Amino acid sequence: MDVNTWSRTLKGPLAEYAVGFAEELGRLDYTPEGSSKHLYLLAHLSRWLEHEGLQAHDITEIVLKEFWQARQDAGVAGYMSERAPQRLVAHLRQLGVVPQPASPEGPVEDLLGRYRVYLTCERGLTAGTIAGYEHFARQFLSERVTADGLDLHELSGGDVTQFVCRESSLRSVGSAKNMVTALRSVLRFLYLAGEAPARADVVPAVAGWNAASLPRGLPSDQVGRILGSCSRTTDAGRRDYAMLILLAHLALRAGEVTTLELDDLDWLRGELVIRGKGDRLERLPLPHAVGEALSEYLVHSRPQAESRRVFVSTHAPAGRFVSTRSVTWALQQACRRAGLAPIGPHRLRHSAATHLLQAGASLPEVGQLLRHRDLTTTSLYAKVNRLALRELARPWPAGAA
Repeated sequence: MDVNTWSRTLKGPLAEYAVGFAEELGRLDYTPEGSSKHLYLLAHLSRWLEHEGLQAHDITEIVLKEFWQARQDAGVAGYMSERAPQRLVAHLRQLGVVPQPASPEGPVEDLLGRYRVYLTCERGLTAGTIAGYEHFARQFLSERVTADGLDLHELSGGDVTQFVCRESSLRSVGSAKNMVTALRSVLRFLYLAGEAPARADVVPAVAGWNAASLPRGLPSDQVGRILGSCSRTTDAGRRDYAMLILLAHLALRAGEVTTLELDDLDWLRGELVIRGKGDRLERLPLPHAVGEALSEYLVHSRPQAESRRVFVSTHAPAGRFVSTRSVTWALQQACRRAGLAPIGPHRLRHSAATHLLQAGASLPEVGQLLRHRDLTTTSLYAKVNRLALRELARPWPAGAA
């Protein structure tokens, strides 16, 4: 596509930005096909703005939703995702054409800002924990907003219990426990700040017993099918295979895979550094199969990027590092290719632990792989070692009916 010639045929307020946007897409390593899609989207949005009597500086989230609804009505919205215009909007914001989005305002965000300072300075919590607490706090506080602001002075234990009961019914036991922990934290803050009378002890507990369930590992042949379904000849396939083999062979968590950095790979010693829970740094041996998968990806498939993260997007814009959602998506796609039901990354962690135990490893050795602080956490896996448990079973009484 000759962008200069093509841009002269464009109509609407965005026509003058087409050439610059095309150059920006090129700098971000978009493929010709990807660039064409975004440029045609610019043309469609420009014509729609002109039809609606709007200018470029009038673009807002509401305007974009109306535009996308018009695309849906015309039957063309399926060719790109609803977030596709954000790349163009980001470019226009850099040029100062579209104003920057207003920062969140209102009583909830104001209170959450103070809560964030409390968690950081007073409690000394990590960024990940703070983000989790803030998620539940925002949901709880948003339901207390009235026309006069936040209604917290009349907050009662019954209100808290009602919220917990409703939300717990929609979550797993683990998620519900995380929610009540966060809720106790925010209520403690509100009480100390004089914002609410309800204390943290009004939050009901979630029923759930330690070691009540079995780890849900996969048979080794199914794990092999999942890994084998990843192409070793494409950039995305090599990256996905490297991510999944870290889950399956070293029992890493999805978050530990995404935060792995190039400097964490010690090729001389055959080790890698894991950034685990609580910002702990721990070393694990680098098995040959894992090292081979990582080297194949790094040498042949990882794009040039400023990010030091090992795993970055293979698609434009270059340099975006993958998220835990990307790891989950890669695993689920691999499961579908292997003819298996989709699973989450933690199932491969459970699988690695159960396979190690079945191979004769002791519980402390399994705990070292999983990097558990307390052996009682690892003891859950003792229940899946049926051969060892069989020796503990008493024989059935002779002649018993």
